Amino acid sequence: MTEEIMKILNGEIFAVWFLIGAAFVFWMQAGFAMCEAGFTRAKNAGNIIMKNLMDFCIGTVMWFICGASLMLGPNILKGFAGGFSFDVFTQYGSFDYSAIVFNLVFCATTATIVSGSMAERTKFSSYCIYSAVISAIIYPIEAHWTWGGGFLAEWGFHDYAGSNCIHMVGGICAFIGAWMLGPRIGKFEKDKSGKVTKVNAFPGHNLVIAALGVFILWLGWYGFNGAAATDVPTLGSVFLTTTVAPAVATVVCMLFTWIKYGKPDVSMCLNASLAGLVAITAPCDVTDCAGAAIIGAVSGVLVVFGVWFNDNVSHVDDPVGAVAVHMFNGIWGTLAVGLFATDTAPGFAVAEIEKGLFYGGGFTQLGKQLVGMLITIVWTVVTIYIAFTIIKNTVGLRVSEDEEIIGLDATEHGLPSAYAGFSIMDISNTMTMEVNENTNLGSDSYEEASEVKRNAAVPVVRGDQAPIPEIASGISKVVIIAKLSRYDVLKRAMNDLGVTGMTVTQVMGCGIQKGAGEKYRGVEIDTTLLPKVKLEVVVSGIPVDKVVEAAKKTLYTGHIGDGKIFVYPVSRVVKIRTGEEGFAALQDVE
Repeated sequence: MTEEIMKILNGEIFAVWFLIGAAFVFWMQAGFAMCEAGFTRAKNAGNIIMKNLMDFCIGTVMWFICGASLMLGPNILKGFAGGFSFDVFTQYGSFDYSAIVFNLVFCATTATIVSGSMAERTKFSSYCIYSAVISAIIYPIEAHWTWGGGFLAEWGFHDYAGSNCIHMVGGICAFIGAWMLGPRIGKFEKDKSGKVTKVNAFPGHNLVIAALGVFILWLGWYGFNGAAATDVPTLGSVFLTTTVAPAVATVVCMLFTWIKYGKPDVSMCLNASLAGLVAITAPCDVTDCAGAAIIGAVSGVLVVFGVWFNDNVSHVDDPVGAVAVHMFNGIWGTLAVGLFATDTAPGFAVAEIEKGLFYGGGFTQLGKQLVGMLITIVWTVVTIYIAFTIIKNTVGLRVSEDEEIIGLDATEHGLPSAYAGFSIMDISNTMTMEVNENTNLGSDSYEEASEVKRNAAVPVVRGDQAPIPEIASGISKVVIIAKLSRYDVLKRAMNDLGVTGMTVTQVMGCGIQKGAGEKYRGVEIDTTLLPKVKLEVVVSGIPVDKVVEAAKKTLYTGHIGDGKIFVYPVSRVVKIRTGEEGFAALQDVE
């Protein structure tokens, strides 16, 4: 009798732990949000938070409409999917609520992986659509094959907690999405033939927040990997392997980047912790401590390779390293089952699989893992490519150039900044003000535009109200206020004239338009300050007229607000180093 009571009590305890684990996995959404926000730029932080909130909420809706039945329903089409039904609504009392909630939070994780790789240039509406598609169709069907009693489960394919079903699938969606979307403006520099000649770094604006996200994710992973355990030895073993793999991965990555780059790379080590967690997710119940250490060590190098591969080979712009972390290490973790599964692991007997290659099991389990993984890859590539293609050709995947440059906080959500009250100087981005029908002058060609239109778009203000050539000293200071997106072409235009010395400052301001009438929590914001660039040059040998004309021609797009030019007379210039004055002080040659 006592034995039976203890057995029942043990079952109840682990049933409660199962739901606690689901709560841990839900909390990982906060980790993904913090990690993604920290690795991207400040002007998009609000958009990142909104996406990570909505992919869970939209995923929940889609899960109850169709996802739950497609994954957990009885086999149809020889185990291809679960039978679709609305029984979750009509037969509420007959369902295993715990299983529905637990698998729901896993489903949301798959969708949120994609957000990071497509960050900073994706339409919010498009994100909502493809997030719904992943949660409603792509994930539930392939997850049914492994966890819903589908054909892969019957065949002996093993993925304990989701290296294949969640992370690899999410990583593939992330890779294809980022590839179809294209890189962020300025990420890659190309020559005239279109060949990439340089990869530019876009540092994340807050590595402290990114690190907090990693720690939250690591904590959540104990529920992610351990929630399905039904006995203490298996749970303890899973906790051990879930700790060892990411720790070793991070140490190896630190040493590897220290040797390769001369200093240990902070952001890469944060990615390495997640890479080790992803890789151990599939084999965490069937491998031992030594196997987990090796799996982690490979992950620590593989994540660096994945980032390098995206930047230098595929030229896929992945702001947070989602592809390197989830796709590359999801593949590695899935195959690792066939290499490191051992009958000494407490969960091995429950798994009912063959031992791994390195533990005397031969190639049997490795072959099953490889074939099951390839089937999942084909399904994911085909379905997500179709989804992205339809979205791209209908509502569109990518925001406009101006929207991307301004930042998605302002353009997609009417949020001037996610850091209201703080002074934000994002030196790694370029931004511009929004144009609309009220600023259009009817012609975007400088040569065709009348002088009135040219002056309306880029007015020139002279400090002494005298004709420019009559400035007494012959030395003038030209101050140009322009859209930040025009900075590169403006700088080139100045260089072409021979102007090489300039001072550039990022400023905020507004003209008579006062920005857009945005609202925050339903209350209209009086004035939206617009980000611009201020370029200052002092000229003497070069005619001021030429500088002004070159600037006007470069900045003109046919809209009021293209820029403004101020010309001031300079009465005296002194070079500190030599004491030279006037024209001589402006020369760099001794």
